[in-house]
Amino acid sequence: MLAAECAAAGVQIFLKSKVREVVRTTEFIVGTDSAEFRAPALIVATGGLSIPKMGATALGYDLARQFGVGIVEPRPALVPFVLNAKDRKDYCDLSGVSAEVVVAVGGAGARNGSFREKMLITHRGLSGPAILQISSYWERGKSIRIDLAPGREVTAAIRDVTVRNIGAARAAFLGILPKRFAERWLELHEPRSWTNQALAEFERQVHEWRITPSDTEGYEKAEVTAGGVDTEELSSKTMEMRKVPGLFFIGEVVDVTGHLGGFNFQWAWASGAAAGRAL
Repeated sequence: MLAAECAAAGVQIFLKSKVREVVRTTEFIVGTDSAEFRAPALIVATGGLSIPKMGATALGYDLARQFGVGIVEPRPALVPFVLNAKDRKDYCDLSGVSAEVVVAVGGAGARNGSFREKMLITHRGLSGPAILQISSYWERGKSIRIDLAPGREVTAAIRDVTVRNIGAARAAFLGILPKRFAERWLELHEPRSWTNQALAEFERQVHEWRITPSDTEGYEKAEVTAGGVDTEELSSKTMEMRKVPGLFFIGEVVDVTGHLGGFNFQWAWASGAAAGRAL
């Protein structure tokens, strides 16, 4: 459909044309390996740094800096986490196991990121929709909070039995998490005693399991790039630079990052349409 629309509008597409330089005089001059292009306006739509094997480069950011545009430091987003050596040893042999959880960042009650979706254990760390979503809010060195039993009280079943022990806890937990994950988590977090106070602390840990990723899987596995051209530098109606008339930035190169589910595609198309209508 997009190819047909371009053809109908008389758009010319030049493939394998590496941009060597961009100069602005009374107009914009774009020099490539094989030709030179001149126009009164320039729209930069190069995307971010994600998935470099598809050709992603820093050209958009380089052009922004060349023309004095502010940049919010780029970083991988919607990306799996890598766990530290100890946590990998504790959990990553469970690679392929998934569970519905709530993942959040910040302190209890924080509202800057919280998602209830599937979490997947990988051979190096954590992934799945919940993890990818929260990665856009995560800061290096900070922990994430994982609720392993959203909306459920695990210890209620333990309090109701005559003999409180690890067997009772395992029985209660197996109805909530996949068997292998439940058994491993209990092995590593078994209550020190079976008093009401100890069970209350155990319940808290179930809903606020804190784990600190050592890193993300980087741009190679990131679906998008967070950061980029500062939105304060652009018109929200046209995406044109306030200080350099005729220069537009659209799509992923701009500091706008959406959730999973097509929102980043929608932003790319919407910002492109806004710039196009302004010309």
